[in-house]
Amino acid sequence: MLDFPNAKINLGLYITEKRPDGFHNLLSCFYPVKWTDALEILPAPAMRFDMTGLPVPGDPETNLCLKAYHLLQQNHDLPPVHLHLHKVLPMGAGLGGGSADAAFTLRILNKMFELNLTAAELENYARQLGSDCAFFVRNKPVIATEKGDVFEPITLDLSGYTCVIVYPNIHITTAEAYASITPKEPTCTMNLLLKQDVKVWKEILVNDFEAALFPKYPELPQVKEKLYAAGASYASMTGSGAAVYGLFEGEAPANLVFPGHYLIWKGLL
Repeated sequence: MLDFPNAKINLGLYITEKRPDGFHNLLSCFYPVKWTDALEILPAPAMRFDMTGLPVPGDPETNLCLKAYHLLQQNHDLPPVHLHLHKVLPMGAGLGGGSADAAFTLRILNKMFELNLTAAELENYARQLGSDCAFFVRNKPVIATEKGDVFEPITLDLSGYTCVIVYPNIHITTAEAYASITPKEPTCTMNLLLKQDVKVWKEILVNDFEAALFPKYPELPQVKEKLYAAGASYASMTGSGAAVYGLFEGEAPANLVFPGHYLIWKGLL
């Protein structure tokens, strides 16, 4: 069975509180985009996992796809499978690619082996794998709170916009991103912010990590400024970086180019 785990972008990201467990509470809108990895799972005589595409650092045995399989196996009699992940989404980009791979593994296994788990049950498994994994179970726009794993549905349709995502090959770890953050409550509710016209978001919708990371990585504000100069209605870093995206009403300019070592994705939302 083949599926395509997709990325997400953050529309605003506020770090509101440090939790007793060492994590942080946040407030953000998660919005799915159509930039994807590819994940195939097939029945196999013995357990097997392999990857192609972008290199993934670390021991393959700790990959979230395998962790998702073993997590389900604790409560369900799963036979061996061959998991093949073709990695397209960059890591350390704030796009949630690894979390999407894990959630889609759960979804595929649930369907393949007729486990009949509900979306809520799959979300509970996904929460054990990563803070934003559960978002990719339903894969619809939400307002995310707490660790990024508690969701409130939101009616937000950006289907008339083209999203351009620029990844300047800078890998920012979560620990590095949070090191310079001082949590604070936003002055306005996310629902109210997102009800404003997209063109107004530039003045009111903030990613808290930008203030901490832009001085350290000047390529990031340069990308953001270039997206605005090209006519983006809104531009922002996503997650804890380092990808920066721009939302263009209608088509994005065809002559929008960045240095050759940058990864670029462009598509309709």
